[in-house]
Amino acid sequence: MTAAALAGTATRTLAASAQDVVKVYGRGDAAVRALDGASLDVERGTFTAVMGPSGSGKSTLMHLLAGLDDADGGVVRLGDTDLSTLSERDRTLLRRERVGFVFQSFNLVPTLTAAENIALPLALAGRRPDPAWLDELVATLGLGDRLRHRPSELSGGQQQRVAVARALVSKPEIVFADEPTGNLDSRAGTALLEFLQHASADLGQTIVMVTHDAHAAAHADRVAFLADGRVVDQLDSPQPQQILARMADLAAPSMPKGR
Repeated sequence: MTAAALAGTATRTLAASAQDVVKVYGRGDAAVRALDGASLDVERGTFTAVMGPSGSGKSTLMHLLAGLDDADGGVVRLGDTDLSTLSERDRTLLRRERVGFVFQSFNLVPTLTAAENIALPLALAGRRPDPAWLDELVATLGLGDRLRHRPSELSGGQQQRVAVARALVSKPEIVFADEPTGNLDSRAGTALLEFLQHASADLGQTIVMVTHDAHAAAHADRVAFLADGRVVDQLDSPQPQQILARMADLAAPSMPKGR
């Protein structure tokens, strides 16, 4: 194989994948099929947004890819690891060592300073941060003068930037972000999305973001659209108007057959 071919293969290495995944909540008449054969490949070093109408299964898919929940059918992999083969303890270790999380609610520890919150995942794992990487995160996110502050002394945007630094400090294989701009004003939200773009494009970080916001999704390399528990479409190099048009199509009622 030529060097060019090898390089092409490397760029297609998967950080995570779901193949024909099924997830059912409840039993009998109360059962809800949240995912019904969903398939998605996430390439390393890319920024993927996941969108869909309410109840389409987008958050469920993210939780399965992140190892936060079990699939009832199909295969979910993080890198080459089949998550169904892991015990709960091993899955916990995998999340701690290989996955980063950014949630809408920040989830910072109120009694810890910003610096202590950022370092928390590594502290729990008995590791110390890479000083150069930590300095780059702090500088890029503009947190240098806020490290001694506790969450109550920070604005919402600053708290979310601390949460992003915490997710990235361990250099995880992949970061999952669930509506990360949902509690931010437009300026803080845009700054956060631009940083996630930078982390993917320039730092090689893999990011999967669930969002309902077309303008947020337009910062991603690709948007995957879910409907009725399946990935029904994908859009590369997305623009807001294209995303809005796809979402409008998904929200429109289906025409009866034969008409």
